[in-house]
Amino acid sequence: MAKEVLRVVHPAAVNAAIVASEGAARQQDDVLAAWARDLEAARYAAQRAQKQYDATDPENRLVADELERRWNHALQRVREIEGRIDQHVQGRRQVVIPTREEFDALAADLEAVWNDPHSDGRLKKRILHTLIQEIVVDVDAAGGEIILTVHWRGGVHTELRVPRRRRGQNSSQAPTEIIEAVRVLARICSDDVLASTLNRNSLLTGRGNRWTRERVTALRTYHEIPCYDPERRQSQGWMNLTEAASVLGINARTLRLAVERGEIKADHPLPDGPWVFQRSALETPTAAALVARVRRRTQEVAIPASQQGTLGFSRLSST
Repeated sequence: MAKEVLRVVHPAAVNAAIVASEGAARQQDDVLAAWARDLEAARYAAQRAQKQYDATDPENRLVADELERRWNHALQRVREIEGRIDQHVQGRRQVVIPTREEFDALAADLEAVWNDPHSDGRLKKRILHTLIQEIVVDVDAAGGEIILTVHWRGGVHTELRVPRRRRGQNSSQAPTEIIEAVRVLARICSDDVLASTLNRNSLLTGRGNRWTRERVTALRTYHEIPCYDPERRQSQGWMNLTEAASVLGINARTLRLAVERGEIKADHPLPDGPWVFQRSALETPTAAALVARVRRRTQEVAIPASQQGTLGFSRLSST
């Protein structure tokens, strides 16, 4: 379940966070408007109390004292509301609404925080409580899956499908997610690397043991998963994130963010493990547009601001 949460946290939770952030900003505006309506009613009450006090007979001390008390109370109410408005405005000035890029970076850091062995379990619960409003569970008996509908705060919904334990399946068998992860990663990883990656993700065998090269080999053989072959990798065009970024000529982080946005297809079966790309995914029009966009931004940054101003002045002079 943890792996599935990390997989959908981006972009679903990012969109939810943006919607929630915008909603919080609107709520702050509504609060300020409410204070202003109060801010206005209190002044009217104070002005009315003053008029009543000014109209009273000074010799009627009891009535004058009572009206003066009411006037002072109304003035105190005005000062109180004005003070709250000032505090609210100052608080709004100190709050910076994050951009999508900042949310993207935050979501990327979430994986590191989640898998850090020193992360407190209570912190992970707080993260889930912050992002998720509720989870609705249903069973697809025909498909052998459990359907989880995650309602993120901010109105975004995500559907997860988790394999249901089949009849006859026992706890000594490796979980389906491990089998599928090995099936994908064996395209670019040897059994030694696979064992290390599974252990790094705190995954155990069906009997609760740590993974070794021999156990990975046995798992592959039983499930008819081909072993890693450098020649087959080359001929079929499988590569990791660094290699794919090199092929496109862009930064690896830029490529990863593009994948997480759904612009380029890639597999990432384990949170703390390599990405798996196929060359055909890098030869699409979307990938070409990404490369062009990155190069255009790089060229714009490469031109000094002073030179841009000089060029603009020259064109104006020539006309």
